[in-house]
Amino acid sequence: MLYKFKSKADGDLIMLEANGRKVLEIIGKTPGPQGIILVAQMAPAIAALQAAIVQDDAARKAATVEAKVHEMDTVSLHQRAKPFIDMLHRCEKENADVTWGT
Repeated sequence: MLYKFKSKADGDLIMLEANGRKVLEIIGKTPGPQGIILVAQMAPAIAALQAAIVQDDAARKAATVEAKVHEMDTVSLHQRAKPFIDMLHRCEKENADVTWGT
């Protein structure tokens, strides 16, 4: 299953189910087959994602140091969430809601 995020202010953004679910949970939305992120919810959503990225980066760094290996082959939350954060910024600026469907 895929999550497809849409807005009039930006192109569609498609995420695999696990990644879309994680992003929605971080921003306090119930993952489901469809939903909406209102413009008024975008700033808190961006802040929540940025805080989660800081935590994820710290955990990844600690795990790398602990294992004494570099995790170059895994994709971080930062890499997965950046396009979504960019979409939220553009949509907030254009006063456009984001909807999603599966």
